[in-house]
Amino acid sequence: MTLFIAVTGAAAQDMGPLQYYNANDKTGLNIFEAPKTTDVEFDGLRVRIGGSNTLQFQGITQSGASEDLHDLAPNFNLATSNLDLDVQLGNGLRMHLRTYLSSRHHAEAWVKGGYMQVDRLDFIQEGFLSDVMDRVSIKVGHMEVNYGDAHFRRSDNGMAIHNPFVGNYIMDSFTTEVAGEVYYQHNGLLAMVGVTNGKLNQSTVKTDPMTKPSFVGKLGFDRQIDQDLRVRLTGSIYTTSQTAGVNLYTGDRAGARYYDIMEDNRMSGRYNPGFSARGVGGEVTALMINPFVKYQGLEFFGLFEHASGGAPNVDNHSVQQYGAELVYRFGSDEDFYFGGRYNLVTGERANGDEIDISRINIGGGWFLTDNVLTKIEYVTQQYDGFTSGIWEDGKFSGVVLEAVISF
Repeated sequence: MTLFIAVTGAAAQDMGPLQYYNANDKTGLNIFEAPKTTDVEFDGLRVRIGGSNTLQFQGITQSGASEDLHDLAPNFNLATSNLDLDVQLGNGLRMHLRTYLSSRHHAEAWVKGGYMQVDRLDFIQEGFLSDVMDRVSIKVGHMEVNYGDAHFRRSDNGMAIHNPFVGNYIMDSFTTEVAGEVYYQHNGLLAMVGVTNGKLNQSTVKTDPMTKPSFVGKLGFDRQIDQDLRVRLTGSIYTTSQTAGVNLYTGDRAGARYYDIMEDNRMSGRYNPGFSARGVGGEVTALMINPFVKYQGLEFFGLFEHASGGAPNVDNHSVQQYGAELVYRFGSDEDFYFGGRYNLVTGERANGDEIDISRINIGGGWFLTDNVLTKIEYVTQQYDGFTSGIWEDGKFSGVVLEAVISF
C-alpha cells in the first residue's frame, strides 16, 4: 500500500515530456547520446515513471567436449523488468534512476544506477554560461559508462526495445561505475572525456591492490546528410592501469540473454577475456570504433574492438572483436524489420590458447505499437581453439522469441 501511494503520488507529477531526454520506446531508436537540443520548456518539477518488461521463449541446443553441459529443452526464460524514474529538477537539470525489479542474477529488486545530467547552469544564475552550455553537457553518478556505441543498442535487463536482436555482443562491454563525463556536441561533432573510480561495487575499505581511476573518452561525428542518409562514426577508449577487478566485460549484473549456455552462471554465451585475477587485480586498455549508416530503411552498424591487458605476474594478452549488423526497416512507419548480425572474437587467452568465437544472428521484429515489440531470431555460436574447459569444441544453436514492452 505504501508503494502504491508513493507511485501514485509521483505519477501525479508527470506533467509532460522532459528536456534533453532519450525515450525508452521506438521513438528513441538510434538516438545514442541524449540530444543537446530540446523544444521542451521548463515549467516546474516533472517526474516521469517508465519501465520495461521482457520475456523470451528459448529453443536452443548445445554440444561440446565437456561432460558438464546442460541438456536443454525448449521453454520460457525468467521474465525481466525495469523501473525508471526520470525527474526534471530544473531548467536543463535532470536525474535518471533505473531499478532492476526482476533480473537473472538477483531474486530481489535492486538499483542498477543513476546519474544527474546538466545541460544548463540556471541553478547558479539564469543564463549563466549559456553560450557554453549550448554545446556542453555534464553527467555525474553511479552510472553506465559511455564506452563505445554498442551499449546504446544492447538489451539492458528488461530494456530491450532498441536491440534489433535478442542477445548482446559476445564481449559485452558494459559497466556501471561512479563516474563523471563532460560532453561537447555541435553541428554533428561529438567529444567526451570522463573519469571513473574503477569500481563496480562501492567500498571505502582499502584493498590490495588499490584501484586507480579509469579514464574513458569518445570522439566522432553524427550527421543527417539529407532526408534519406544519416552517417555516424565514433572512436572510444577505456583504460585503467590498476584495479582490484576489471569490470568492463563482467559489469552486467543482470545477466546474459541466452540462458544455461555452456557455463552455469549469469554470463552464459558471453566471453570474458580475463584481464584481472581474484586477489591480485589487473589492468586493461580497450579501443572501439563504431560506424553507423542509415539510408532510408536500411541501416548498418559496425564494431571493431581491440582490448589488451592482464593480471600481475601473468603475461599480458589481447583480443579483438568484430561485429556487423545489417537491418532493413519497412512499413509506413518502419514498424517491421529483418536483418542479420555477425560477431567474432579472436585472440589469445592468459593460458596461451589462440581462440575464435563466432556468432550469427538472423531475425526480425514487429513494433505492434511504439511501446510493444516482438522479435524472432535464429542464433548459432561456435568456440574454436579452446584446449580445455567448458568451451572446448563448444557450439550452440536454435531459435529464440522475445516480447518487449517499454514505456
